[in-house]
Parts: sequence; C-alpha cells; structure tokens
Amino acid sequence: MTEPTGGAKGPDELRRHIERTRGELGNTVEELAGKADVKGRALTRAADLRDKAGAMTVQLRSTAAQAGHSVQERAAQVGPRPVRTVVQAGMRHPKPVLMAGAAGVVVAVGVVRWKVAHGHR
Repeated sequence: MTEPTGGAKGPDELRRHIERTRGELGNTVEELAGKADVKGRALTRAADLRDKAGAMTVQLRSTAAQAGHSVQERAAQVGPRPVRTVVQAGMRHPKPVLMAGAAGVVVAVGVVRWKVAHGHR
C-alpha cells in the first residue's frame, strides 16, 4: 500500500496534525456562529449607526451655531433696524422660531396632501 502524500509520518506528527485541524475547525465554527448571530450583528450595526448619528448631530449643531452667529453679526451690522431687531429676538429665543417653522412645514404638507387627494395640481 502506498502512503498518501502529505500524510503523517508517525504518531507524534499525526497528533500535531489533529490538534492543528481541531484549532482550525474551532475558528471556522466561531466565524460561522458569528455570521449566524443575526440579532447580535443587528445590535452591533445599530450601535455603530447610533454613534455615527451622534457625531453627525454634534457636527450639525456646531455648524448651525456658527451660521447663526454669522447671520446675527451681519444683520447687526448691515440690516435695516426692524430686520436686525427680529433677527436678534430670534437668536435670543430660538424655540418659538423653530416651532413657527415646523408649523409652516406642517401646513405646507397638509395643503399638498389635500391637493393630491382632491386631484388639484
């Protein structure tokens, strides 16, 4: 009988080969288990997206604050007196300005939906 190529030459080598194969099999099983863990992967992905959204929120707030300061400075320097007063009041009390803007968006969406529902264009 001929010995297969790449086979163990003795019992010690065979044991080493078996241990190496067991290790490789263990790694393969761990990889497959990780891929089969859909819930775990989804939670990890959700955490990554939450982190990215948080970073983006911080960046957008910073950009908005810079833009607001820039607009306030320009309005204070060059705008007519009534415009400057309104802009400065809006900067001191941004919540009512944002609420008025949101209400305007809601009204606009309602009008568009009403027109679509009644066949108006």
